[in-house]
Amino acid sequence: MLDAAAIAVTTGAASNVLAYLLQGRADALRTRISAIFQRGTAQDESDALRALEEHAEALERRRVTQVEVTAQWSSMLTAFLTAYPEARADIEVLRSSTPSDSKTVHIGSQHNHGRGTFIGGDNHGTIRIDGQEDR
Repeated sequence: MLDAAAIAVTTGAASNVLAYLLQGRADALRTRISAIFQRGTAQDESDALRALEEHAEALERRRVTQVEVTAQWSSMLTAFLTAYPEARADIEVLRSSTPSDSKTVHIGSQHNHGRGTFIGGDNHGTIRIDGQEDR
């Protein structure tokens, strides 16, 4: 049985797994998960990486809740730490790391008048291919 501090470590790490997945950063997380679960068997590592991919897809398609993902990773990390106590340092690294580069989405509008191709901004008037201005 793990002590309260170890449970806090696995719960924090599970929360960061969710944070990475919500920001679309499963690729950045894959290396950390692999490093943790390499301390176990090849099957442990494979199962963890498969779970990572499945959770990323399930969150994207809204087939699973954030609470469910966090609970599943907390359970998985707790069971792994119980079996492989030497993995604690790697799990603590995951707990203390948060996604640094968040994806930013800009939502805006564009208003166009006249003729021409309008990409990336407002345009009032006409655009001519031959470079001449309409008068």
